[in-house]
Amino acid sequence: MNRFLEHTGVQYPIIQAPMGWIARSPLASAVSNAGGLGIIETSSGETENCIREINKMKELTDRPFGINLPLLFLRDEAMIRFVAESGVKFVTTSAGNPEKLIHILKQHDIIVYHAVPTVKAAVKAVEAGVDGLVVEGGEGGGFKNPEEVSLLVLLQAIREKVDVPMVAAGGIVDGRGMAAAFAAGAEAVQMGTRFVSAKESPVHDNYKQAIIAAEDTGTVVLNKKSSPCIRALKTERTRQVFEEGVMPKDMFSRIGELYFGGDMEASAGLAGQSAALIHEQKSVEEIISDTVSGFRRICGDLGRLAETGRF
Repeated sequence: MNRFLEHTGVQYPIIQAPMGWIARSPLASAVSNAGGLGIIETSSGETENCIREINKMKELTDRPFGINLPLLFLRDEAMIRFVAESGVKFVTTSAGNPEKLIHILKQHDIIVYHAVPTVKAAVKAVEAGVDGLVVEGGEGGGFKNPEEVSLLVLLQAIREKVDVPMVAAGGIVDGRGMAAAFAAGAEAVQMGTRFVSAKESPVHDNYKQAIIAAEDTGTVVLNKKSSPCIRALKTERTRQVFEEGVMPKDMFSRIGELYFGGDMEASAGLAGQSAALIHEQKSVEEIISDTVSGFRRICGDLGRLAETGRF
């Protein structure tokens, strides 16, 4: 039995990434209703809005969903304690060490997966008592480790060290990527950029079309020598920041104008290299259905090769 499915109770081992301001009830409920695992973000820091979104999820779906807690960005334990008492049974943690706070979640029988960008971080998280890992390859969008490790290498390297379920994150948009991740040891996949471009995503169409138009070299990693390091779509502004080497402190002060106003130069439009594999808007249901059918087709083809001993 797939351990991720046992932990979550969902139909398909597909998670929607916890993008700040984007991963809220309209998108997350669509993912859960389509058989995946919708995740509500708290990285925006808008505590009251996030609490409302968590409560709204209970109205929009009767299926499982999860919550992400970015540990370094939480001002206090209020959000963690609310989540612990919310009735939600699956939480992903990120951006920090889960050791100091995991006991609050475990006291309420919550399954905890921690996001990791390196083998060292993975081993440390497992030693802290997490139930699984979200393994973040350098291909993914958003906040990144400046020392990039590709997902395929990272999955294999972590599997050599620990035996907990892994969710593969970074560069996956379809069944082909899902099959590759499973072959490397994953038991689920997380998609961010693919769901940002979905019809149910709340972002402006300019942002969705920029993702669809992106080439394989259409993203850039910014701020490698400072913090936070991010991967974003190439625009005039992000090219300028890349050339200057350091991201201005107000880079995200106008993020709402990009996400919801469509001004792609107002901030940095976070996206992974997987944007190059996205060619059209689809509904969440279509994305999940196509991913699952593609995964099963590819695995079937590989199984037949194995049975015949051919390549």
